[in-house]
Amino acid sequence: MRPSGRQTNEMREILIETGVTMHAEGSCLIKCGNTHVLCTATIDERVPPFLKNSGLGWVTAEYGMLPRATNTRMRREAKNGQSGRTQEIQRLIGRSLRAGVDRVALGERQIVVDCDVIQADGGTRCASITGGWVALKLAVQKLMKAGDVISDPLVDPVAAISCGIYAGQEVLDLDYPEDSEAGVDGNFVMTGGKLIEVQMSAEGSTYTRDQMDKLLDLAAKGVAELTAAQIAAVG
Repeated sequence: MRPSGRQTNEMREILIETGVTMHAEGSCLIKCGNTHVLCTATIDERVPPFLKNSGLGWVTAEYGMLPRATNTRMRREAKNGQSGRTQEIQRLIGRSLRAGVDRVALGERQIVVDCDVIQADGGTRCASITGGWVALKLAVQKLMKAGDVISDPLVDPVAAISCGIYAGQEVLDLDYPEDSEAGVDGNFVMTGGKLIEVQMSAEGSTYTRDQMDKLLDLAAKGVAELTAAQIAAVG
């Protein structure tokens, strides 16, 4: 029995509210159970220096957790003093979102996606990727409505889900009690039914090829549900 009482292949409730900030070109609040992340997308008509005059667009991300997103208060991270975990997560979000972008169609501009964890209960990086795509899509819709982008550079939604082995069973969408005790923990990022990235490690026990295949099947099921929620959110 999972601590939450869910079935092994059952997701937490997913809620995505869009247009939650008045200034950002795209924004949403994504709730994956008790994990809540505010995602905003900002359009910048400039690109990083290494892309100047290339005709290619760029998508990047920043990630952070509010001090009381967890059960004890954390110190705020200055940008130059970010932990290795924070830097690794925001790189993951950026490259995951870029994998679903036609950078030629986007044009020579940058979109910055900010993901701020309001409340954490496991799976914050996955929720950030999933909500980050919604914010990105909304920003792109504004570009298209203004005629600044002709064809949609976002072909398929990008979403991510965690899966792992908890109490000897393959389970979908780990919350914190499961994540902290899982023998195997994995994060799966997908778009259009294809894998973008898999982060999977043995936390307390090794795993077999058969177990990994079962986790991949669970991830595909979870991402399909997340994708449906994303499409419904962006209209």
